[in-house]
Amino acid sequence: MTNPVLIGAKLNMKRSSLKTVEDKITELTAKLSELEGAIDGIESEEDLNVLETQVKENEEAITKAKDEKTSLEDDITELEGDLEASNQKKPKAGGKRSMSKQIDTREAINEYVRSKGAVKERAGFTSVEGGALIPEELLSPQITPTDEIDLSKLVNVAKVNSGAGKYPVIKKSGSKMNSVAELAANPELAKPKITEVKYDIATYRGYIPVSQEVIDDADYDVTTLIADEIKDQELNTKNTAIATVLKAATAKAVTGIDGLKGVFNKDLKRVYKAKAIISASLFNALDTAKDKNGRYLLQDDITVESGKKLFGKEVIVLDDDMIGTTTGDLVGFIGDPKAFTTLFDRKQVSVKWVDNEVYGQLLAGYVRFDAKAVDTEAGFYITYTPEVAGA
Repeated sequence: MTNPVLIGAKLNMKRSSLKTVEDKITELTAKLSELEGAIDGIESEEDLNVLETQVKENEEAITKAKDEKTSLEDDITELEGDLEASNQKKPKAGGKRSMSKQIDTREAINEYVRSKGAVKERAGFTSVEGGALIPEELLSPQITPTDEIDLSKLVNVAKVNSGAGKYPVIKKSGSKMNSVAELAANPELAKPKITEVKYDIATYRGYIPVSQEVIDDADYDVTTLIADEIKDQELNTKNTAIATVLKAATAKAVTGIDGLKGVFNKDLKRVYKAKAIISASLFNALDTAKDKNGRYLLQDDITVESGKKLFGKEVIVLDDDMIGTTTGDLVGFIGDPKAFTTLFDRKQVSVKWVDNEVYGQLLAGYVRFDAKAVDTEAGFYITYTPEVAGA
């Protein structure tokens, strides 16, 4: 491989993979510390055996991740050497100009689209089982709409390498030690509770019909249309799955401002970092509401994406039918979405030619993940009823 653009693209992919592995090692190491810290509180052999199995699995995962990290570092070192050598051979001024990696990638996929898959080997482009794997940087839109919400940024995301597995969750006991007399027997301490959340990766698919006439005649960037639509489908699919988990939180009916305050102040434990993920209709109802001192309930705050806070907590606004059921629902999730929900991400988004009976082709996209509630005490699903004036 002598083309610096090709080398650079592969180097970026390796560095991205290395960052993912390093994050995984950090997460696994922290989890191992928690598991080891829970040993002292275990008294039954059955519980100890369960914990021993989890520690062994965690240590094996750390060893595997470290081996992968070493291999990636070796690959990166080799590619950096290749890139340096290749750059020394680049044409000087006046020679053929190199295209940017992003433009080269888009042209590569455009050529793939127009040739119905015949052309595959271009810069930043690899074939996967007859399809074309879209680089991650191409899937990320350059300009994000201001009203676009990505719920995966609010929850815990765990990268997984298998289609199914168990995710250990350690819940602190919240108890304290007892005062005892001199030489008295040690009282039993409360034990941390270890639960396992099972995940099962599902595959979600969508497709974009592309007529043969468009492929033959279009003089615009077909790739942009395809990449944006696949990204939009992935975002909508994940948002819906996460919202479904949030809606399964413990139901709680609240009335008026005081009812809302009660959820934040006493129902939700102080250890959680609370947010309000509410429907557009509930946001509209609260946006004009005032407290007993005549102050608006929602406060302006430019430091958060929505620009609003409720009792000092960030407000995220979703469509009524996403966090609720129908238009007009005054509902929402109040709690810590990161503690409540984990997204098990085994993502591979690709485009691939699929046979179609009409005069055209279907360009399909795939995404694989699962979303689960891991700490059900971290939030509530509220249904809000405005307080009747004079009641």
